[in-house]
Amino acid sequence: MKIRISHTLSAALLAMPLLLPNAAAAAECYADYKAKKDAPLRLHYGVVALQNGCDKASAKQEIATRIGQDGWTLLNVLSVFDSSDLEGKEASAGKFYLRY
Repeated sequence: MKIRISHTLSAALLAMPLLLPNAAAAAECYADYKAKKDAPLRLHYGVVALQNGCDKASAKQEIATRIGQDGWTLLNVLSVFDSSDLEGKEASAGKFYLRY
């Protein structure tokens, strides 16, 4: 019994480094979007790190849920991209850069 547990534990520990790069790659997915609030009308451009998928369809749902908690309505997901395209977006997004 002890040998079986040791082998299982060893196998799990050996497999962990193989899983980490995939988790890191999944965390490096971003989207930029436009949102609004009414009364008075306010608009913003934002950048968000995605957690639930790296495509526009899942980004729309995820972003709408996150920003909706603060009363924002998603207008459009402009693009979905990786970290290599983050440069230059912080200045445009201002306080909405990776806020949600």
